[in-house]
Amino acid sequence: MTALQQPQHPVLGAVVAITTCLEQVADANPTFMATDQKAAALLEIARAKAQLAELELRVLAAADDVAAETAARDVAAWLHHHTHQRPEDLRADQRLATALDRTYHQVAAAMRTGECNPAQATVIVAALDDLPADLDPEIKTMAEEALVGYATELDPTQLRRLGHRILDVIAPEIAEAEEAKRLAAEEAHARKKTRLTMRRLGDGTTRVTAVVPDATADRLATNLEAFASPRRDDGTRTTTGDYLPYDRRLGRAFCQLLETLDPGRLPIHGGDATTVIVTISLDQLRSKAGIGQIVGGSPITAAEARRLACTANIIPAVLGGPSEVLDFGRKERFFQAAQRRALLLRSATCEAEGCDIPGTWAEAHHWLAWAQGGPTDLDNAALLCSHHHHRAHDTAYLHERLPNGDIRFTRRR
Repeated sequence: MTALQQPQHPVLGAVVAITTCLEQVADANPTFMATDQKAAALLEIARAKAQLAELELRVLAAADDVAAETAARDVAAWLHHHTHQRPEDLRADQRLATALDRTYHQVAAAMRTGECNPAQATVIVAALDDLPADLDPEIKTMAEEALVGYATELDPTQLRRLGHRILDVIAPEIAEAEEAKRLAAEEAHARKKTRLTMRRLGDGTTRVTAVVPDATADRLATNLEAFASPRRDDGTRTTTGDYLPYDRRLGRAFCQLLETLDPGRLPIHGGDATTVIVTISLDQLRSKAGIGQIVGGSPITAAEARRLACTANIIPAVLGGPSEVLDFGRKERFFQAAQRRALLLRSATCEAEGCDIPGTWAEAHHWLAWAQGGPTDLDNAALLCSHHHHRAHDTAYLHERLPNGDIRFTRRR
């Protein structure tokens, strides 16, 4: 006996009746409906869709046995297999169904009468879930009632904004304290989520992806818009005289922001003020088609090197030109900034064999210890990452410089 041959449950009977009615109008052409009839039909369809969605959610909440019958992971997975709907949408429906069945009965009732659609129900439930866990249940019930009431006036976006401030509406006496706790939790969450990744695309560009706190994003947007403002006519127009699209202006603004940072106000990085060094020969610098190399980074044109040297706090290490004094003998114990830059030119990475830690992260090491008479000169210097610098001072290890300049570490036997 099939499901349709069994004594019908009212829910199944209603669904069969709906499909039967829809089949009766399958060939009806709405083109010839009167305008007021079209308007009425659209409103009634919207109401019916909300009611049918609630019925579906009600059945979903009670359909664990359907999934168990075929060992499906859950009813959302079972529905995906049989109806080929988007699995993420079905899982979201299942979560909403569970929430309405177990907790938010006023929202379910509003959907049942067609006064709240699924999108509105989703944002209302999310707003109620975000309320403090220790909130008085009576206040939470009042919040649900208020948001459901506004569903007849506000769309999902407006309801979401209202949901964030619902305590201001129903319980202003506790709203400020609860908002302070919520903001503190959000800031802690933002610190945990903050990250930035850079991926070379292989076409001369790098994709930068970041997740940062809202306050940081606001500050970045303010700084970028200072460069990207349409009032600034500095290359932000196309050949036709139109302004570049906003996202392209922001991209250029980001580049300008980085180029105008003052290295003197940044933390010490690799024993020196945070400085970008470009290596380029004197002949290449003078050439229109010359090429330079950012230490630890990418090649750039000579024209770009000249521009950066003028405007972006970039140090051009012109090979073959005059240099700073780089040997201090016994006068100085610690390696100086100019020596650090010279070491970076000699090796862009830690000099330990097989180590690729960037030289800007490394430390300058006296090959012959200063306390034992070793001079603070480049000939007595090695650029080592923190790990290998510790190994260099670890009596359990020997280290020797190879003919190619690398430093090999071996454990003492």
